[in-house]
Amino acid sequence: MAELQEVQITEEKPLLPGQTPEVAKTHSVETPYGSVTFTVYGTPKPKRPAILTYHDVGLNYKSCFQPLFQFVDMQEIIQNFMRVHVDAPGMEEGAPVFPLGYQYPSLDQLADMIPCILQYLNFSTIIGVGVGAGAYVLSRYALTHPDTVEGLVLINIDPNAKGWMDWAAHKLTGLTSSIPEMILGHLFSQEELSGNSELIQKYRNIITHAPNLENVELYWNSYNNRRDLNFERGSDITLKCPVMLVVGDQAPHEDAVVECNSKLDPTQTSFLKMADSGGQPQLTQPGKLTEAFKYFLQGMGYMASSCMTRLSRSRTASLTSAASLDGNRSRSRTLSQSSESGPLPSGPPGHTMEVSC
Repeated sequence: MAELQEVQITEEKPLLPGQTPEVAKTHSVETPYGSVTFTVYGTPKPKRPAILTYHDVGLNYKSCFQPLFQFVDMQEIIQNFMRVHVDAPGMEEGAPVFPLGYQYPSLDQLADMIPCILQYLNFSTIIGVGVGAGAYVLSRYALTHPDTVEGLVLINIDPNAKGWMDWAAHKLTGLTSSIPEMILGHLFSQEELSGNSELIQKYRNIITHAPNLENVELYWNSYNNRRDLNFERGSDITLKCPVMLVVGDQAPHEDAVVECNSKLDPTQTSFLKMADSGGQPQLTQPGKLTEAFKYFLQGMGYMASSCMTRLSRSRTASLTSAASLDGNRSRSRTLSQSSESGPLPSGPPGHTMEVSC
């Protein structure tokens, strides 16, 4: 693990009264599959894991996660955890374009880079937060290193390999659409793209004019060549830590996340479907996602005294019981909460929590 580089950066962002600027330390470490860059905020907290993030295709850690981690209510979380933001190879700011013919790592190999990061930081466990391709990478890592993952927040995860019909549709789309347009269709819903909001214009500009677009295409190709994670409820191939699945209502990956939820252990999994959030809830609804993340951490035994806010919209929580004796059927009950009601209840042991907010 030679070839280590470290750059210290002071993050520029709005500060709360009495708050001092965060110092970001950017590191680069060599792995068996090439160099990987990651940025560290905060200092290690005794007996607490680090929060480790992994971004989606077309983005880097800043464009994917900055609105979430700069949200005012998130400050309570980041004061309690060191966090590590991983950039996929070639996605970091200022990354040089890979030479022609470069063999970009598969998503499985990207997951195999994470132990090198943890070894360098001398960290034994993490709570992973991943979006899209990043959610897949963290899931693959959790399958092979379950003892090092205390929890996962997986946004827009598709655990399935592309089938023949998917491949055909992808090839046909590639004949008429550019790489940036295909990636935008992966990130956002068609309704969002048609609406062409300020957010869509911003991210279309980021992706279309990316100086490392050739690298982005390589990451995109690796995502489209992913293997099936083969999750199966009740089998050994499953995530053994607490998991919060998140997807926006009408998001491109809604069906995939719903299917993933059906395959995971219901005693360990909560499912958050967010209304009015589009394809990237961490960008469009950082407040609601922050609150859900706080509940998730509390369920893991952290931040027990955290002050919780109330969502401004009415919410419906469905507590779906664990599978019945035959393992296939389940019972459910629904609790409705208005904005005047108390905070969203944590899912009791042995239940999957489905929340629409």
